Amino acid sequence: KSGVGIASMGVMHPGLVMKNIIPVVMAGVLGIYGLIVAVIIQGSIIVPASDGATKYSSFTGYAHLSAGMCCGLSGLAAGMAIGIVGDAGVRAVGQQEKLFVGMILILIFAEALGLYGLIVALILSQQSFQCGAGAATAA
Repeated sequence: KSGVGIASMGVMHPGLVMKNIIPVVMAGVLGIYGLIVAVIIQGSIIVPASDGATKYSSFTGYAHLSAGMCCGLSGLAAGMAIGIVGDAGVRAVGQQEKLFVGMILILIFAEALGLYGLIVALILSQQSFQCGAGAATAA
């Protein structure tokens, strides 16, 4: 959504396009948060033994599912906020350049929503229980 605002503003003020590319970069960072959580979860999945017995419990599976959902849904909310603020902010900066700092501050707070989701997802992804071990191994 903010890319549309940049294109619209770029027609009138082409020199401001590179300055106002920040919302697009911030939205891209949200995808990296998801990649980080996916790599961490993938690294903690235990392969079943050759006889079919698994040590990967339902508890661990649901913890990993909730970690992914937490990061994904908070990233979705942050992305929507960044898109809406970025679109309106870029168009406003095209008319009045003094609004740039205010737009950046609002974008930082919108990005914080995704960062909070990443932190909670990292905590959730470390919760585990191995079948047959008899004790939880929480980190």
